[in-house]
Amino acid sequence: MGALSITGIKPGSTSLKLTAGKITKTVPITVLSRNLLAYGPASGNGLTVTVAQDGSLDFSSGTESVPLHKGVRWEFDVPEGIVGVPLIISYTGDVPGNLIISLYANANSLGGIYQGKNNTVVTIPKGTTRVELRILRGGVTAGSVSGNLKIQLELGNTAHEWMKPDVTSLEGGV
Repeated sequence: MGALSITGIKPGSTSLKLTAGKITKTVPITVLSRNLLAYGPASGNGLTVTVAQDGSLDFSSGTESVPLHKGVRWEFDVPEGIVGVPLIISYTGDVPGNLIISLYANANSLGGIYQGKNNTVVTIPKGTTRVELRILRGGVTAGSVSGNLKIQLELGNTAHEWMKPDVTSLEGGV
């Protein structure tokens, strides 16, 4: 039996009209984001992250300094079908305050992105059921953070135009 794959430009609900001979059937379809990340509001270590109207992340530490190698994280289930295949993590925007964005599995970094290094290909090891997105203060000194980023994890080794992830309400922690 064959499979039908539909790629949408915009996530949401729609329908597909199928016709076979004299039979016509309308099938409801949910279009998912190609952005496989899950995140939401988080705060800790002097850093506050909120989700902007468009689904991107706003970062702020106000006048407080974010300590080196400290920040926030989100842990989420590995989406079906992405273990053991190439994935690319990328960002759009200016990385504020020397932030490092990394993907972790089983407490090991799979790879990351930061100002000057974008579009990193990673592979989630077989047997992994949960991953963690970490955003930490990099550089050589602690400092304040302010800015907005559009972070994306998607199948393959080519980054595409950013798309809001399906989950932007996952509470983060430290």
